[in-house]
Amino acid sequence: MTTPAPLPRLVATDLDGTLLRPDGTVSERTRAALRAVEDAGVEVLFVTARPPRWLDGLADCVGGHGRVVCLGGAAVWDLATGTAEEVHGFEDDTLRTIVGDLRDAVQDVALALERHDGPTFDPWFPRGEPGLPDAVHAVPVERTLDPAAVRTGRPAPVGKLLAVRPGPGRSTRPGDVQRGDAGDADQEEFFATVRSVVGQRAHLAFSGAAGLAELLAPEVTKDSALARWCARLGIDAEDVWAFGDMPNDLAMLRWAGRGHAVADAHPDLLAGADVVVGSAEDDGVAATLEAALRSV
Repeated sequence: MTTPAPLPRLVATDLDGTLLRPDGTVSERTRAALRAVEDAGVEVLFVTARPPRWLDGLADCVGGHGRVVCLGGAAVWDLATGTAEEVHGFEDDTLRTIVGDLRDAVQDVALALERHDGPTFDPWFPRGEPGLPDAVHAVPVERTLDPAAVRTGRPAPVGKLLAVRPGPGRSTRPGDVQRGDAGDADQEEFFATVRSVVGQRAHLAFSGAAGLAELLAPEVTKDSALARWCARLGIDAEDVWAFGDMPNDLAMLRWAGRGHAVADAHPDLLAGADVVVGSAEDDGVAATLEAALRSV
């Protein structure tokens, strides 16, 4: 019989498709498991592609520290104060060039800029997110990167550039994870074009939404953000467990001492993880933490 592993010092988990159920909620079982490991001295850190505005409903799940690594590693957000503790993103000049090159390469591409203090969408960007003011869709995104158009102050750095492929079957809403689309020929062609256009100026992250390319500055990744957080706490990688489901989680799982993929994860995660656990619908993260607590 294999002896269960002891508890880690930190648990880092993705949200959509990993910890959250298909309806975007956190089950009572998962809430209880997170509280229990924190009571046992383990820090729990959410590491997600979500922007800050999609995190408010999770404030009661982040423990005493109250922070979330969000925007794919571009920011560390303090839920209690509604402020960013860390911000990493694109240089404006680089981003202006990337946007122009994408316009030239993909006819009718829809773009969005995600800053920690709010988004800007092309007027024709798919409108699947409720509650956003019309003003965020007012002008093409490059207008907000034009220094002459900035009347007062300097805008917050852009943490993420979103590009939506033209045509049907697009999804940009929180929690709309469609794993089968990773192998879709049209999507792969779109992703290949985007990669070719941006080159080394950005890297493409895939978190599961159909037809959506998520571009981050070269140094912005989930694993680098997690490594900075752990260094701040004096925690080594070998004392970290990470959980994920999509290719943008893979480097984080490889960096951690023990990387877990949920059962219905992308094939790249299933191949690269140390352990495969139950799906989000089956509370796989919670079951893993419960088993670890029983072994203490």
